[in-house]
Amino acid sequence: MQSLELFLLLISANKILSTIIMVAQLILGLSLLVFVHELGHFLAAKYFGMRVPKFYIFFDAWGKKIWSKKVGETEYGIGWLPLGGYVQISGMIDETQDAASLSKEPEPWEFRSKPAWQRFIVMIGGIVMNIITGILIYMMFLTVFQKQYIPLEEVNKHGVYAHKSAEHIGIKTGDKIISIDGKTPTRFKEARGLAMFLGEKVIVERDGQQLELDIPEDFHRYLQTQVISPMYEAVKVADVAPDSHASASGLQKGDRLMAVDQTEITRYSDLQESLQAKKGGEVALQVERDGGMVNLTSKVDTAGKLGFYPDVSYPYEMGEYNWLNSIGYSIKDGYNLIATQVVAIGMLFTGQLPVSESLTSPIGIAAIYGPTWDWGHFWFITGILSFILAFMNILPIPALDGGHMVFLLYEMITGRKLSDEFLEKAQTVGVIILLGLMVFAFGNDIYKFFIK
Repeated sequence: MQSLELFLLLISANKILSTIIMVAQLILGLSLLVFVHELGHFLAAKYFGMRVPKFYIFFDAWGKKIWSKKVGETEYGIGWLPLGGYVQISGMIDETQDAASLSKEPEPWEFRSKPAWQRFIVMIGGIVMNIITGILIYMMFLTVFQKQYIPLEEVNKHGVYAHKSAEHIGIKTGDKIISIDGKTPTRFKEARGLAMFLGEKVIVERDGQQLELDIPEDFHRYLQTQVISPMYEAVKVADVAPDSHASASGLQKGDRLMAVDQTEITRYSDLQESLQAKKGGEVALQVERDGGMVNLTSKVDTAGKLGFYPDVSYPYEMGEYNWLNSIGYSIKDGYNLIATQVVAIGMLFTGQLPVSESLTSPIGIAAIYGPTWDWGHFWFITGILSFILAFMNILPIPALDGGHMVFLLYEMITGRKLSDEFLEKAQTVGVIILLGLMVFAFGNDIYKFFIK
């Protein structure tokens, strides 16, 4: 009985530790991204001579805050509610000021007294900072952590492996990707990413002949599935999640998976397909360990997972990232990520993508960071979130930067300034929309992670 109690206590301690690690990564990542976003607004406002009474990371809702310090005219602080942050710019109607508080004549140092183009730059400043931050994080991730990439020319020596969804766009196993819109990608990841689906003219080589693929109009259906992969991938175990089926089976860090149920594993997708076919069941694993072969048996969870972090390696001559070439690659990766978000938004409005699969709250973001602290993974996810934060803020929703920018563009084009009363009502509508989305996202994540 004591052994069982000790075992249960260890499981509970591991879960608590995993939760703490996820939350810590979430707070660190969001703190960084909120800081640089608000810094963009702050620097632009100060440059144009506007006063900024408050600069807060996270919200000091109901006047409650973790820390604050006033320096000059600005109070810098950390709020207790980790759902964003804000800079309070004098004379601007937002969540901190309404039309009634701005009833007197504008002062020269207020937001509302400045030309529309200056106010527009202040509003877009946060978005620009998040894009720059995303690019810098990607550059660091590529050069410090990833270091290498698979050259397309290496994959083309054997051709690509075509998954089931590939047949819908005409790709077959063994095809070589020649060009997309007349350009030959350097990295294989560019050939299997968004560029492939957005390409108006995709050329492949098959049996010595070049063919032009007919990309279907419903290409976006395949953005969430794997279409092509390298012909050969070695699947190794980077780490094993505690309390997982993989851990219980004896799978260890450094193991290389060779077969599942006596079916050879030559690429990561083979493993995924084998496990998906055995959801909730059990599989026999053959792994290579220290030069020898070890046979294991593991249960598979209902999601088709064993519970380990894969390390996929390739028998190709790899390309090297450096600080110079990573600039262009980071910009390209960031663009593709934002373009994917644009496509996803379009799919939401047409009903092709369920809202429940698209919106996530801090709970879901914490789960994405994961229960182990890996700096490479942390920076990769934070870089993605930086680009997503930039994209979300440019959406034309009142209360977001994009909503303010739309109103300012209207003023710049027509020469007519919208009334403070209209801006206040639009701000209220925007806040209601955002709160509704946040409530839905929290409820959806609570259901997915704790109830379902």
